[in-house]
Amino acid sequence: MTADQVAPEGPVTAGSIADAVRAVPGVAFLRPGLSALLRASARTAPARTDRTAPGVRLGHGAAGRVVSAEVEVVLHRGHRAVDVTRAVRAAVRGAARPGDTGTTAMPVTVTVTGIV
Repeated sequence: MTADQVAPEGPVTAGSIADAVRAVPGVAFLRPGLSALLRASARTAPARTDRTAPGVRLGHGAAGRVVSAEVEVVLHRGHRAVDVTRAVRAAVRGAARPGDTGTTAMPVTVTVTGIV
């Protein structure tokens, strides 16, 4: 999220973080986990809610605030993985804590699972 964008209203969700990650140049898509793939193949998948998103796992603190995030992405060929993962990490932190200028950084793990 850049300084000229308005912070989203309401609680932070995996869906809002997934949207921020998808907007990063070089990200092809988020990689769904095995459980999401199995649900999709069974055709009994529940409707997607904002609390879950394929490829995004959030850790919550006692007050419900997002305290950590794990993101799995597939990159577009021709982009340096180190640059894209840094941008993804910044996008996740910006989406999880809009307007937070604290010095403590939220742990964000970004895993590149493929290149297309």
